[in-house]
Amino acid sequence: MRLAQLASTLGAALLGAVLAVPAFAQPAADTVAAIRARGFLNCGVAPSTVGFSLPDSRGEWRGLDVDTCRAVAAAIFGDATKVRFIATTTQSRFTALQSGEVDMLARTTTWTLAREASLGLEFASITFYDGQGFMVRRDSGVTSARALDGATVCVQPGTTTELNMADFFRTNRLRFTPVVIENIEEIRAAFINGRCDAYTNDASSLASFRFSQGANADRYVMLPEIISKEPLGAVVRKGDWKFFDIVRWTHFAQVTAEELGINSTNLDSFANSTNPDVQRFMGRTGDLGRMLGLNNDWAVQIVRQVGNFEEVWERNITPLGVPRGINALWTKGGLQYAPPMR
Repeated sequence: MRLAQLASTLGAALLGAVLAVPAFAQPAADTVAAIRARGFLNCGVAPSTVGFSLPDSRGEWRGLDVDTCRAVAAAIFGDATKVRFIATTTQSRFTALQSGEVDMLARTTTWTLAREASLGLEFASITFYDGQGFMVRRDSGVTSARALDGATVCVQPGTTTELNMADFFRTNRLRFTPVVIENIEEIRAAFINGRCDAYTNDASSLASFRFSQGANADRYVMLPEIISKEPLGAVVRKGDWKFFDIVRWTHFAQVTAEELGINSTNLDSFANSTNPDVQRFMGRTGDLGRMLGLNNDWAVQIVRQVGNFEEVWERNITPLGVPRGINALWTKGGLQYAPPMR
């Protein structure tokens, strides 16, 4: 009788333990299989951020984040066009990924502990090392963020930007009034029309906004203070490590190509290289593609169709007037560093 009671108690405890495991810790669906069955990658992007994700005059999506999505499609399908871009807001982006509406996010999204630990998500790469700044109108005469005492500041809700701003003003014992607007176009219009004294966002986003103003760009100035670390990159659902590996190593392949001097225009000249690192990159030795569940020329297809990391940067970010800086290769004083492809 006691043995039966003990077995019953243990069984109940085990069942309770299983039910107590968070939903996001359960085995994930096979995202790669779903993508292949569908015939294209669903990628969540920002709707209108110049340099990162924005449709051009023909409706063709352009930007660094867009190229991140295309590179993943090139790795999986050997075809960078097999991707559908889904515009997400700062409020909807994580729900869209959690629910499976998108397979991944490439949406100027900051990697933080809370987002990985509590949302069931995993950051696969850092495609842009950024930091938060402030922009003011040049005629305001403000030259430092520490001179913004009593200012109204435009900011998007539900972002690390909002928290960083509050921390900065509290730490420096400055007063401020937030003007909270979700839609990025509306918040920029509010700043232009004088509803707020300053506009805060990632420095890259501020540079993107300033560039979009064309002949009026000189009316706005970025203040010198960078008040946070904002590593931006691709995000996937936690638990599907097969897809995570593909997204992560897609970025590393582009960085490695830049390190090796391989780009979309000279790719074929490396076909018969005797350099072991090049041979593995080109898929001639090592079976690295098969290890990822891809064709062995997966990295070749990424560079041929999308480019190495330098090409992606030059195409999308350089026109904004943003230097490589800490986004340069580690061999050139930057932070972009890829583990060995072997």
